[in-house]
Amino acid sequence: MRLNLFTMNAVEHVSMGSWRYPGDQSARYTDRTYWEEVARTAERGGFDAVFFADVRGIYDVYGGSRETAIEKAVQTPSNDPTYLIPAMASVTNHLGFAVTRSTSYNHPYQLAREFSTLDHLTDGRVAFNVVTSYLESAAANLGVEERLDHDARYDRAQEFMDVCYALWEDSWDEGSVVRDRDAGVYTRPEGVHDVDHEGEFFSVRGPHGCEPSPQRTPVVYQAGSSDRGREFAARNAEAVFVSLPTERGVRDYVEDMRSRAADHGRDPDSLAFFPGVVPVVGETEALAEAKYESYREAIDVEGVLAVLSGFMDLDLSTLDPDERVEHIETEAIQGAVDAFTTSDPDRDWTVREVAQFAGLGTTSPVVVGTPEAVADELERWFTDVGVDGFNVKEVTRPDSLRDFVDLVVPELRERGLVRDRYGDGTLRERTLGYGPRLPADHPGRSDD
Repeated sequence: MRLNLFTMNAVEHVSMGSWRYPGDQSARYTDRTYWEEVARTAERGGFDAVFFADVRGIYDVYGGSRETAIEKAVQTPSNDPTYLIPAMASVTNHLGFAVTRSTSYNHPYQLAREFSTLDHLTDGRVAFNVVTSYLESAAANLGVEERLDHDARYDRAQEFMDVCYALWEDSWDEGSVVRDRDAGVYTRPEGVHDVDHEGEFFSVRGPHGCEPSPQRTPVVYQAGSSDRGREFAARNAEAVFVSLPTERGVRDYVEDMRSRAADHGRDPDSLAFFPGVVPVVGETEALAEAKYESYREAIDVEGVLAVLSGFMDLDLSTLDPDERVEHIETEAIQGAVDAFTTSDPDRDWTVREVAQFAGLGTTSPVVVGTPEAVADELERWFTDVGVDGFNVKEVTRPDSLRDFVDLVVPELRERGLVRDRYGDGTLRERTLGYGPRLPADHPGRSDD
């Protein structure tokens, strides 16, 4: 069973209002020592990686204003997670780091250099969570008149990845770096190639400015939910983050994605699936339930509606609390809409129910109970549903992580489900079982 901590370099991430909870340390997000503590705790728990969410722009769909997002700390303020990695890597030996970066407002040549640098500095412990930016405010902040429409964002994303693959995989031959002191040759020039990319969105001559890193291409994460997003994930992702509230929705998603991966000539079993989960654990059932109720009391409903309005591109303030949430095709995060409209066709969600459910972890299920009960549920998903691991979502920070590591992980280890010690190799080798480079059937893999 693989484990990632799903977090954000911000005050609030996916449990709105938790910064007010007694003992919560979310406001320490600007403190390097806080993140070093998080890294040590996650590695002590055998986690594969810390998975950093990120967002461009401010949530201003709810009520047509950014005031709620700013007042309630709805993923605002937030800092760039990339710069945390060297500090966290320096206090760990095995823990990986998955970083969310947008293909909508970055350039592939620059991003390829940044990830190669991080992969070198961490000895191959880096993953790239590929996203497209969905907020209009992000476009405005970056000097773009309006955001690209949904499908165009994925067209740009695919070209972006094609450029990155060319830089990471094709630009430098294996063995081109010889470091021959006697001959005065560090790199054989004939082993370094231009990529000569001319496309709709990018023009990149190359070559890549970095010598090959341990993984060359970082582990590729994605979370596509719309039809176009799923096609993108089926072509590119090695690991897929699934954020759906029901087991049925996750089962259907996994089956669909494996079929799509096969259509792209890939081994469908090579994709690893990580559903989000919100564990609330106590030494006894009564303590767990009491903790859960206290968490629910701290939920900031307006903050929840503000973040969901941004996810859905739908101003939930205009709807009656008891109105059913209808399925729409959105220009923002289609998965957020699908989570409450199509993932379980037998259930109708009202705005009020969505706000109550999403207060802890947004669109992922909450598991409440003793260490044994939480481990039972995770084991059931692992063995029966067929997922590969979990993105563990926090309620309070860092207590949610500590509770999971101190209470649930020992139970999982006793069952042989979570590692006692790390093996050698890169993040790709330890998490996915192959590597260190992309598998041979991945569309981005070079032939050398």
